[in-house]
Amino acid sequence: MPMVRTWFAALRPVSFTASVIPVLVGTAIAAQEEFHALLFVLALFGSVAIHAGTNLVNDYFDHVKGTDNVASLGQSGVIQRGMLSARAVLLGGTVAFAAGAAIGLTIASMAGWPVLALGVASVLAGYFYTASPFSLAYRGLGEAVVFVFMGPVIVMGAYYVQTETFTWEPFVASVPIGLLVAAILHANNVRDIENDRRNNKWTLAALAGRPLADYEFIALTLGAYAVVIVMAIAGTAPWPVLVTLLTLPLAVRLVRFEMSQTSPRALNAVLAQTAGLHMLFGALLAFGFAVAVWTGIA
Repeated sequence: MPMVRTWFAALRPVSFTASVIPVLVGTAIAAQEEFHALLFVLALFGSVAIHAGTNLVNDYFDHVKGTDNVASLGQSGVIQRGMLSARAVLLGGTVAFAAGAAIGLTIASMAGWPVLALGVASVLAGYFYTASPFSLAYRGLGEAVVFVFMGPVIVMGAYYVQTETFTWEPFVASVPIGLLVAAILHANNVRDIENDRRNNKWTLAALAGRPLADYEFIALTLGAYAVVIVMAIAGTAPWPVLVTLLTLPLAVRLVRFEMSQTSPRALNAVLAQTAGLHMLFGALLAFGFAVAVWTGIA
């Protein structure tokens, strides 16, 4: 099964929590009104399929542009080590996008065309994240793109799939999720500042340098908690969502650790811990909404 393991590495499934968590949050909010198990499963697989396509296509274009090499941290390395051809990785990304599109069409036939519109926009954003002529990640737009498409778009999309409506509650709840997934990308970009500068990949971190990039990481990470507190106080979310504050000590330690590190390998640990924080925070946020549904707490 060597080829299966190779494709497993290429897909980077450890990153899929970033596309799974927003679906859980959007569905948990919708459960106050509706819950359809089949639509939930379809939304989950559709989100992951588009994420998988984005991972593969981005690896291809980063390789073509020379940004990724054998020594690069954070990418799968299957092209650079000769495990898969660049053409195969691009084809794999195309197949994943096609699978996501097929799932989107299925959902749209059951829940309406807005799902298809969100899916098409997500595929285009995933493809042109690194592909020319837009190369969004190379123009300092990476954090904005992942905030929008792995925050509001997925959370509100998952909510719409269940209820066939758009409301403010899932939008507001998507903001802390978007902030933390943007923090994951930003941690990645802080680690890669020097490599990105050498290859003309001008992320916000590469443009600003440190310590300004550290301040952005603080704002993205701790900002998620500020939003949840405001949500609960304002009544736009039930108070059980404050369970996410259990992860605040982890976030504070993570911020301090990030600010104290300079080597790419040490900053790679920051990236992994930020992804873990996003997963735990998001799971608790979904749990908070679910508890409100189960208990009738407002």
